[in-house]
Amino acid sequence: MADDPDKPSLSERFTRLVLKADGSSEPKDDGYPTSEAGLEELIARADDKERLIGLIAAPVAGGIGLLVAQSLAAHGTTKAASSTAQVLALSLMVLAAAMLASAWFRKRLYLGIAMALWGLSIFNLHFWGFGVPYLLFGAWFLVRAYRLQQKLKLVRGDDGTARSGGTGGSTPRARPSKRYTPPVTGPAKPAKAPKPGIDG
Repeated sequence: MADDPDKPSLSERFTRLVLKADGSSEPKDDGYPTSEAGLEELIARADDKERLIGLIAAPVAGGIGLLVAQSLAAHGTTKAASSTAQVLALSLMVLAAAMLASAWFRKRLYLGIAMALWGLSIFNLHFWGFGVPYLLFGAWFLVRAYRLQQKLKLVRGDDGTARSGGTGGSTPRARPSKRYTPPVTGPAKPAKAPKPGIDG
């Protein structure tokens, strides 16, 4: 730095590397469709990779839920502990079935919620090795669904047209104000001068 004052510092080079400040104004290609129709189709139905992840994770979650419930029932010595293990096994199996149904019907948001809830349930039972992957995958599904919604809003905002009102692409008409304004019939009439009295 002392020999070459024009040389960028280490922090500046790191900032350029992370932010990729190449001076270009082109938007980053995130792999999502750029058209409104393509985004709506992607939001409505999960792609093949997301569906495959859900179809693999759901049966594994069901098997893990049964093993965890059996382990808790074996360590429980009272009837209440056994009953709690049965309720836990039932709830984990319901979440696994919800994962399977969401993946089968390609519902990204519901799949992310079911995976996150299942991972959180296992995580709270101190089976961290099983819970962390499902929490991460559930968060990934939810973040992906959120980004797609934001991308769709951005595309609709850039167009500046009301696409849901038809194919004409015209802007919506302004609604009249609900505030009451009295009608104006004409210019205000001047006040009449008082009539002079009889003695005046």
